[in-house]
Amino acid sequence: MAFASYSFLIFLAALLVVYYTVPGRVQWVFLLAGSLLFYLGSGWQNLVYMLLTATSTYAATRLMERNQRVFDRKTAKLRNRGWLLLCLGLNFGLLGVCKLRLTFEDLLLPMGISFYMFQSMGYVLDVYRGSQRAEGNPAKLLLFVSYFPQLIQGPISRFSELGPRLLASHPRNEEQISFGLQRILWGYFKKLVIADRIAPAVAALRGPEHTGLSFLVLTVFYAIQIYGDFTGGIDIAIGVSETLGIRLPENFVRPFFSKNTAEYWRRWHITLGAWMKDYIFYPVSVSAPLRKLSKAARRRWPKFGKRLPVYAASLATWCCTGIWHGVTPNFLLWGLLNCGVIVISGELTPLYEKFHSRFHLREKGWYGGFEMLRTFFLMNLIRIVDLFPDVGEYFRRLGSLFTSWYVPFSDLGLTGLDYGILFLGCMLLFAVSLLQERKGSIRELLWEHTRLRYILMFLLFLTVLLMGNYGIGYEPGNFIYNQF
Repeated sequence: MAFASYSFLIFLAALLVVYYTVPGRVQWVFLLAGSLLFYLGSGWQNLVYMLLTATSTYAATRLMERNQRVFDRKTAKLRNRGWLLLCLGLNFGLLGVCKLRLTFEDLLLPMGISFYMFQSMGYVLDVYRGSQRAEGNPAKLLLFVSYFPQLIQGPISRFSELGPRLLASHPRNEEQISFGLQRILWGYFKKLVIADRIAPAVAALRGPEHTGLSFLVLTVFYAIQIYGDFTGGIDIAIGVSETLGIRLPENFVRPFFSKNTAEYWRRWHITLGAWMKDYIFYPVSVSAPLRKLSKAARRRWPKFGKRLPVYAASLATWCCTGIWHGVTPNFLLWGLLNCGVIVISGELTPLYEKFHSRFHLREKGWYGGFEMLRTFFLMNLIRIVDLFPDVGEYFRRLGSLFTSWYVPFSDLGLTGLDYGILFLGCMLLFAVSLLQERKGSIRELLWEHTRLRYILMFLLFLTVLLMGNYGIGYEPGNFIYNQF
């Protein structure tokens, strides 16, 4: 069941009626039933994968907690490490098989498997570390694994944060429901009016004949598409959860306003970055083998040896992040490029500071805009590798940037009306984002202005209805992150 479908809207409306009718103490039961029904819409085979993850997660964490009660600390840790490795191996092995799409008959990537898998394995690791108690009710744990708003796009949540919210009683709150519906509508605007309208041009520009300036245009168009698609899907997910009284963490915070790559990755896919930092970067950087290697390296290269754990942990983190997106050379290259830019930028920070103190550029009003544009185009040139599984083709296009200055805008599958709608849509998106950056939540600012709020919501609804990219053969459910 896709977010951008009539069946989903009917499903959500029916669930909300039931959810706010039943007693609060059993709301979570109906939420679980609704989540399983939602996922069943993608095929019963996919539900088997999820149930396998939930079952192995429940069994491993319960056994870990039992070992902590029965055995001494050293023995319990040794036994728990075995259960941890078995659970991680089983689930990430399953994820790897699905990602590789081996020659098993009819093997497809189950919807949202990366998201619920990482969320579940984060919970297992927290129980192993002792920072989280194991949930004793398998149905409650299954709700955490299967909670439907975040299945398709994320965000990736922690059990310590999301679990209590899922199980709590949620009386109907008109403000919260209104906020949720507003955010859902804004998500549909991003998805249907912007991302799906520009998609044909992105597909056309991927053709081998489009080199030179056309490749630079492709990087910008793809940035618009992927931002509208990703953040639109997250807005819908967070908005749906908000109508149920359950808050999900933010996943994107206006990343195109970033002034450097490190800031960009603090604003883009925030929960995946936090997961990688907590479960890959920190454990690798403080691991015993790496500490020994760092100590040995410091004897000969003091500065390099001191920074070695950061380099190694960054490399491991970005390789894993690339593989999370896809087990293909282009996604591995994508991870390595991001790692290289961030590490090099970090190492050059003292030189940047000297340069800025010498010329006082940060005191000039235009320089902040320049930093944003610089980061925007740099990240675009790295991100576009997503579209080129043939890494050699990516570098060929990159090398052609200054060989041709012609862009056949009239041959990209878009009409003049399409370009006009895209321009106005992007301007509206920029204006809203700028207002959010400066003033905070627009929904809260408008809450006291009831008439204005309803007028703006109605106008946005008409915009989505009249300017959304519909048509023969159109499949609005195809969010880009479905493939992950």
